[in-house]
Amino acid sequence: MALMPKRVKYRKEQRNVRPRKATKGNYVAFGDFGLQALDSAWVKGTQLEAGRVAAQHFLKREGKLIQRVFPAKPISKKPLETRMGTGKAEVDYWAAVVKPGTMLYEIAGVSETTAKQALRRIAVKMPIRCRFVGRRVTV
Repeated sequence: MALMPKRVKYRKEQRNVRPRKATKGNYVAFGDFGLQALDSAWVKGTQLEAGRVAAQHFLKREGKLIQRVFPAKPISKKPLETRMGTGKAEVDYWAAVVKPGTMLYEIAGVSETTAKQALRRIAVKMPIRCRFVGRRVTV
């Protein structure tokens, strides 16, 4: 089953497209390595789940995979050959709003080469360009 919220205040939402970089959730916080988005997009819940399954299958219960984004935006779509008017369409799927710099996934407890291979499998499933990043050590 696709990812979606258990409950929302409003069924339908406006599109609200504003191109800007991520200021929150743009660094490796929970793991050792991460997958960072380089473009902005609405990533479907099915795409996020496909990436998670691909990485878990590769890791074989080794290490910990943390998903940093959740599809909380309802995207509606009118059926084909429907006339204009008659209100807003029903929710077609749920998407996560991803801005450039957003951390999508993080991995902890594995070597760098294993993490790179696992995150590469996730990046193939994503509709945007992504890059592999490591944790920044601050003193």
